[in-house]
Amino acid sequence: MAAATLMTKPLPAHPLPKRPLPAGWPRERYESHNRRLKAMRLAIALMDTGVYRPEQAHNRKIRHTAAQIGVHAPSDTTCRLVRTLLYDNC
Repeated sequence: MAAATLMTKPLPAHPLPKRPLPAGWPRERYESHNRRLKAMRLAIALMDTGVYRPEQAHNRKIRHTAAQIGVHAPSDTTCRLVRTLLYDNC
C-alpha cells in the first residue's frame, strides 16, 4: 500500500481578508476560538491523508501532521478536540 501523502489545495486568487476578533471578550473565549480553528485545520489535514476515525489519530500522528502543514504542535486538549471532530464526521 502506498504511503499517504498530504494533499494541498491551491489558495484562492484573492483570499478573504482576515478580520480581528472583537475586543472585550474574556481571554478564555479567544483561546477557545483559536483552539477550535486549529483543531479544524488539523482534522481536515488528517482526513486528506486518509485518517477518518479517532482511533487512527493518536497524539503523535496529529502532531506530525501539524508539523507537515506548518502549525505549532498542538496540546493534549487540542488533540482530544481533533479526535472529537473526526468522531462527529463519521
